Amino acid sequence: MLKDIPKTEVTDVAIAIVPVDAVEGENPEEALWQVYILNLKKEPIENVIINSKGYGSYQGESVKTSVLRQFLGTIEAESFMKVEALQQKVAGLNNEYWVSFYINKEIFDKKYVFLPESIVEEFFTTIPLLSVRGVMIR
Repeated sequence: MLKDIPKTEVTDVAIAIVPVDAVEGENPEEALWQVYILNLKKEPIENVIINSKGYGSYQGESVKTSVLRQFLGTIEAESFMKVEALQQKVAGLNNEYWVSFYINKEIFDKKYVFLPESIVEEFFTTIPLLSVRGVMIR
């Protein structure tokens, strides 16, 4: 039953969104963001799967993006991997990342949701391992 399912807590795994350097003369509406998963643990995480989707409203209309499922394999200790690129239009939606992985044959999962108003310079911090500024949820 439910009481028999172990409660696992995800710690030291983060999702970060950082701006890609704008190309000279680029239209700001076409600016890109790069999404990363960071393994801040002292051990690798294995069989990493990420489901990502965007939802919300854009110019007064309800919008949903396709669900993107990615198998990233193993992310070594204290390292990171690119997940996807986001266009500025999609950064203005709720961006949800559901991350599942294994550590020593035990499964972990966590949902990270970036609200539209959170992907702004006001909330930038220095992202560990990347040494760049962006927004991160741990």
